[in-house]
Amino acid sequence: MADKKKYDFTSEGINKLKEELDRRKGTERTEIANRIKEARSFGDLSENSEYDDAKEAQALNEAKIVELEDLLKNANVIEEHEISKHVIGLGSKVTLEDIKSGEQEEFTLVSQKEEDIFSNKISTESPVGVAIMGKKKGDKVTVSTPVGLIKYTVIKIG
Repeated sequence: MADKKKYDFTSEGINKLKEELDRRKGTERTEIANRIKEARSFGDLSENSEYDDAKEAQALNEAKIVELEDLLKNANVIEEHEISKHVIGLGSKVTLEDIKSGEQEEFTLVSQKEEDIFSNKISTESPVGVAIMGKKKGDKVTVSTPVGLIKYTVIKIG
């Protein structure tokens, strides 16, 4: 039997997965079960859109639970002490400076499953993530983006 794929996560990412799994197994399951019970009380299930909607929500929630359990079972957690302060890798907090504009941006490099651009968490598989992996403070990188090439200098790691 082939080995299952391991998924890299930061400890913060694992905690978020656990919280979501607990919520889906607890409050969401209960709310959906109540919706199904209420919809059944309306009578004829063959033309009961509330019942159909609740059953679909139940199926989607259960599928997400299975996915989360698989991710957690096959997770490889990168602990804080394992994150290098000298070489960029998963979990690194990085400050980059756009060479042209001088503008600085800070990112945390995370797995694709943890990516959240609104929290400045970028994937190691994103264009910027790929370009900066393995780089050190002072290194210059060029990133191909939809708006063209952007050149950065690594200002800070950690």
